[in-house]
Amino acid sequence: METELRSGSVRLTAYVAHPPTSTPRPPALVLCHGFPHGTLGSAAAGASFPQLADRIANEGWRVLTFAFRGCGTSDGNFSLGGWLDDLLAAIVRVRELGESRGVWLAGFGTGGALCVSAGARRPEVEGVAALGAPADFDDWSHHPRRLLQHARDIGAITDPTFPQQLDAWTRELREIRPVNDARTLGDRPFLVLHGAEDESVPSFDARVLGDAHGGSEMRIIPGAAHDLRHDPRAISILLGWLDRERHRSE
Repeated sequence: METELRSGSVRLTAYVAHPPTSTPRPPALVLCHGFPHGTLGSAAAGASFPQLADRIANEGWRVLTFAFRGCGTSDGNFSLGGWLDDLLAAIVRVRELGESRGVWLAGFGTGGALCVSAGARRPEVEGVAALGAPADFDDWSHHPRRLLQHARDIGAITDPTFPQQLDAWTRELREIRPVNDARTLGDRPFLVLHGAEDESVPSFDARVLGDAHGGSEMRIIPGAAHDLRHDPRAISILLGWLDRERHRSE
């Protein structure tokens, strides 16, 4: 079911997948796409995630997925802090959809990293899965003008006057640090999944995140690249983890 959610004054397009009607108090999942890439740029970001949401919902979950600001048909312009705000708003929204056994987060790439940071900020989050996620955004923060131009090129930033303050936009890239936030997750379940041949984020980042948490379930997939959304092995591991989490919450 297509819907919308609000992140402050920004309108985000979203999709909700419900579990079978016989499922009482289902667990809820917020599912996040990564930073846009490819020839279609931001317009195609997260396009296949409703299909994945439906698949997960069939296993007994209520799933909310959405397009971050600057992506798909959502309003706004990309900023890392804005994306984190979007995810925090989605956590609130999924809890409003109906009674559930708790909220879990799962994301790919930048979305996965922000799931770690959002989970650290929201103690009600029961568990986090991060697939192909960077441990920090230092590479971006060291070259903010290059990132800004890239975001314009792919359509994630369309307002020529944005950001009004480049320093503030850049500061978010330094201050949002998933590797630090992983420690704050405490003993909550944490799946760290990465491709051994990831061309965008080194698999070393997965080990850094896992070590910071101290009790993660870490899987490195041989031969897998960054786009784990379309790797059947990665999706199988994610579904297995979610199934265990669903049973654990009963």
